[in-house]
Amino acid sequence: MAKVPANQGKPWSSSDIALLRKEIKQNTPTRVLGIHLKRTPIAVQAKANALGLSLKPNNRSPYGTAGKRKK
Repeated sequence: MAKVPANQGKPWSSSDIALLRKEIKQNTPTRVLGIHLKRTPIAVQAKANALGLSLKPNNRSPYGTAGKRKK
C-alpha cells in the first residue's frame, strides 16, 4: 500500500503558500516542492494552478547552480 502524505486532506496554511511561492520563484522542481511541503507533486500542481502560478521551468538553472561547470 502507498505511503500517505502527512498533510493529506489538511488545508494549506499561509506559511505553506508563502513557501510554495518562494520556491516556485527559485525554479524548484515540483517533486522537490512536494518533499519540502510534505505533499504529493499532484497536490502541489493543483494548488499552484488554483493560485494562478506557473510551474513551467524558466530558463534558469535550479538551486543557484548557474556558473558552476563540470570539469
